[in-house]
Amino acid sequence: MDVILAPTNLGLSPLYPGHEPGTWRAPNALMYAGLAEALGAEASILTLPRPQYCPVPPAGTLIRNGYAIRAFSLTLAEYVARSVQSGTFALVLGGDCSILLGALAGARRNGPLSLIHFDGHSDFRHPGNYDASRIMSGVAGMDLALATGRGEPFLTQWPEIEGPLVPDNHVIQIGERESHDADFAWPDIARTAITQIDIFDFQKIGVAAASAKIQALLSSHSAAGFWIHFDVDVLDQLIMPAVDCPGSPGLSVADMVSLLNPLVSDRRCLGMTVSIYDPEKDPDGHCAKTLVGLLGQLAYRERTSFGTVP
Repeated sequence: MDVILAPTNLGLSPLYPGHEPGTWRAPNALMYAGLAEALGAEASILTLPRPQYCPVPPAGTLIRNGYAIRAFSLTLAEYVARSVQSGTFALVLGGDCSILLGALAGARRNGPLSLIHFDGHSDFRHPGNYDASRIMSGVAGMDLALATGRGEPFLTQWPEIEGPLVPDNHVIQIGERESHDADFAWPDIARTAITQIDIFDFQKIGVAAASAKIQALLSSHSAAGFWIHFDVDVLDQLIMPAVDCPGSPGLSVADMVSLLNPLVSDRRCLGMTVSIYDPEKDPDGHCAKTLVGLLGQLAYRERTSFGTVP
């Protein structure tokens, strides 16, 4: 396994003037909490340099830190591509959800890709559902839209990749908790080919049925590898309050382990991004220990080149 530390907060908005979101501290906080030991001695630790945060969008776009996110994503893509090409599982620790773009851009060089998107929000903000010419935005609220090709070209078009990072019908989104609200901002996701299991559906059907839906999607694209995105705000806020937008209901640690284990052990799984944990909201380190315990329980696939195991 390659553990890739991606210390970024570029996709988030400041909570007040002068504030800088603390997610960039997450990789080191998880390492300090014992993640390397929990994962095992064979994990290699790779660290990206921390990018500079700026609350004011650059000229030419209203996406905060937009061009810096592209630069960081291209660097991350190189790290992930090397891991994938060597047959090594890539575990990318953010950082905010913008890390998904670089991870997919790197993994996608290996061929077609599916995406399992665990998130308490669908992150589907794009110019089709808000005025991108007048409203400032953060990539952490639009990563799924960008990954499926919706948004400004500098964040949807990537070297060596034709079309979107993942097509709609290769995506399943699990855990959205705001889609039943009257003011839900991204209802158009329901009119796409993206498969959805919101948290209320999950509560009705349970782990086994949700896993079956995930496997059905993966089976329909059996020639493709797949990537997992784990935004930790999909966990219930009673378990994981140390995020920028906590909420309930949410998944339990046991739910997550049961859902993730058959995925991370699958030979087609190229890696996983873990995002949005904010150590500044976790002064006693309790949430870090929860995440370390969760990630340490997973049965990651053995080192092997993709496509070589029958």
